[in-house]
Amino acid sequence: MQDINKEDPILRSFFDFLYIEKGLSSNTILSYKIDVKTFTEWIKKKDLDYLNVNENHINDFISFLFKKKLKSSSVNRKISSLKTLYFFLQKNKLIFKSPLQEVISPKKEKYLPISMSEDEVEKLLNSPDCSKKIEKRDKAMIEMLYATGMRISELINLKMTDIDLNRSIAKVMGKGSKERLIPFGEKAHDALNLYLSSREISTSKEIFLSNRGSKLSRVAFWQRIKIYLKKENLKASISPHTLRHAFATHLLNRGADLRSVQLLLGHSDLSTTQIYTHIAKQRLSDVLKKHHPRG
Repeated sequence: MQDINKEDPILRSFFDFLYIEKGLSSNTILSYKIDVKTFTEWIKKKDLDYLNVNENHINDFISFLFKKKLKSSSVNRKISSLKTLYFFLQKNKLIFKSPLQEVISPKKEKYLPISMSEDEVEKLLNSPDCSKKIEKRDKAMIEMLYATGMRISELINLKMTDIDLNRSIAKVMGKGSKERLIPFGEKAHDALNLYLSSREISTSKEIFLSNRGSKLSRVAFWQRIKIYLKKENLKASISPHTLRHAFATHLLNRGADLRSVQLLLGHSDLSTTQIYTHIAKQRLSDVLKKHHPRG
């Protein structure tokens, strides 16, 4: 089947708009392409044209997505992608009115990110054997994830010029090409310094390298994490991103204010950060049930 997104000049212009005007990352644009492709393939089967659909067609598409057992969060992401597409079409006078103007997004399921206890994090952090070269790198990466709360993509894209070891500060390029500075603690500093002192000279600008001396991939790092999870008998559901959740939750548990955590995580909306307060509250509730004489 032809890729409609590639063949259609209007859609090509839309994706250029996302990159040039909105400054979205290649990963985010790829998500848009997948969402738009799902929609354009669906309307093609209905003998429709995406420039001539109405609200009823959109609601039918949403029903189709739920029949495929997609979660509300996935459906909402696709609706959001289509709203951006039709905003672009309306802005460029290719349509008169967006068919999504009156569409109400489905309610999101209550979702709490999987987190880790401080003891579990400690086990994971202490698992790599720093006498081994590859585990020295892994130790530095895991320490940096937990010390900064950065995303996996932000970590593996860190360049040598992004780190100031003297001040223990990392410069991170986040979603939407937004730059932020994140301080990191002594243990992360020491682990990173130890790795860098033995890091081979490479033409790659990225800090964290594979055995071949090239930039380490997300998948390769995830495979390394799974080794330590198995070794320490930790939950299989834990992922590298779980350390980001743990970073936020543990800060809030210890009294950090929400606004500071928002800035450290690089969330543009405070409501995104507020999900972690629910985890912190759940932890307090669990403690109360476990230790209070009347449960």
